[in-house]
Amino acid sequence: MHPVLAGVLHRRARSLSLACAASSGHQICEALIPLAIGLAVDHAVDGGPPTSIVLAVAGVLALFAVLATGGGVNYWRLTSAITREAHDLRVRAAGRILTDGAGAERQPGDLSTVLVSDANATAEVLRAAVLLVSGAAGLLVTVAVLLSIDPWLGLGIAVGVPALGLAVSRISPLLEGRIADRQHTAGSAAALAAELVQALRPLRGFGGVGEAVHRYRTVNLTSRDTALRSATAAATAEGVGAMVSGLVLVGTTAVAAAMTLSGRIGVGGFVTVVAMVAFAGEPVDRIAAGIKQLAISRASAVRIAALLDAPPPSRGDPARTDAAADLAVREGELLGVVATAPDSADALITTLAATHPDVLVEPHLVHLFGRTVAEALDTGRDTDPATLRRALGAAQATDLTAALLDGGVNLSGGQRQRVALARALAAQPSLLILRDPLTAVDAVTEDRVGAGLAAMRRDGRGSTVIVTTSPALLARCDRVALLSGAEAAQVSTHDRLVADAAYAAAVLR
Repeated sequence: MHPVLAGVLHRRARSLSLACAASSGHQICEALIPLAIGLAVDHAVDGGPPTSIVLAVAGVLALFAVLATGGGVNYWRLTSAITREAHDLRVRAAGRILTDGAGAERQPGDLSTVLVSDANATAEVLRAAVLLVSGAAGLLVTVAVLLSIDPWLGLGIAVGVPALGLAVSRISPLLEGRIADRQHTAGSAAALAAELVQALRPLRGFGGVGEAVHRYRTVNLTSRDTALRSATAAATAEGVGAMVSGLVLVGTTAVAAAMTLSGRIGVGGFVTVVAMVAFAGEPVDRIAAGIKQLAISRASAVRIAALLDAPPPSRGDPARTDAAADLAVREGELLGVVATAPDSADALITTLAATHPDVLVEPHLVHLFGRTVAEALDTGRDTDPATLRRALGAAQATDLTAALLDGGVNLSGGQRQRVALARALAAQPSLLILRDPLTAVDAVTEDRVGAGLAAMRRDGRGSTVIVTTSPALLARCDRVALLSGAEAAQVSTHDRLVADAAYAAAVLR
């Protein structure tokens, strides 16, 4: 069994045990009802006392009451366990994506499919387990009752039905493969759809809507065809299961009728056999459905395991990553960083993130979450209102009160950057790393924001690293480091470094 599925079964062992017990009780009672009815018929045919018939009927009613209770308990425990497990899988996978960068090579739409569809399908392995256990319990009781009526009849069911069920299970690999293809193509279609929606304005601008629609239609048709193949495989599995049940019922009824005519079993026995074999189709269907669901869960578990089990990206040796590793950020300091090569800045950010317990990195391209600016500023740290107001003021974003559309697309680039900066300031991390935070802001506003940023971070005693080439921000920094590839970092102030040709070329443009 796939390790992810084994983990699901282990974590939900208690709920799974209760669900299996309740569902098995439901199946056992349902299997015993034909026996109770057969006994009542025998008593009536043989002219037995009315009390025995009443007791048989009461037994049937009691069995119905128990099976109804078992069905309700099974539904309650199983639904709760599946819902909770799917939620936990989503949270764990999302955590790997957000904190460790798992799935960075995949498109957002594909990741969304994994987090929603595959997480749910993986958790459904609990339902597969319940179906298999309860189906086996019902089938065992059915065989036991038939053995008590006629050993050869019971033996035929005991051998024939599992053999047919095993034959049905041979379809599982085909079903699993097609389901995996379906999930992959569905993720690709969702990824392209998300990309097209995000780029709708530029597409309209250069007249690329027609080509975009053509590409989406092609991907969507592929997804549709794959889904149809998957549905065909699933329908084949269900159809074979139904055919097996029908063959068992017809064959056993014919045998039971011959036994009744020969006097080998009575009328009540015939009623019991026919009813039992008719019921036997249900546990067989349960086992077939469990096998099908297990194949679906296994295919989805492989996809979600790619996120859960992905090794974290290598951060390298912090002491030897680059010349940037020698930089030490002092408490309450604003350290400016000018990197002539992007790799130097990346090395610095990676090193600092690996060696500080509470670090927040605000990238150049920002995304705002929520429907309002207030929701976008909510970082889950229970920041007090006064700090939020001060952060907005420092970022010169107090005038932004409009509702936010998806990701803040209704704001200008500079407005989004200012709200993102306010969000970072409100979080008050011990180390804040800003990368080109104000590239879309005019010079006057940039200078004001620089002053507010410096004042708020110094008052909070938090360390700040600003990777930028903006003179307005660098002038506010306590120290500035010039990173030039593998050379040792030059550390001084902005006013002194402007005399350096490499620094001036990067900053004074």
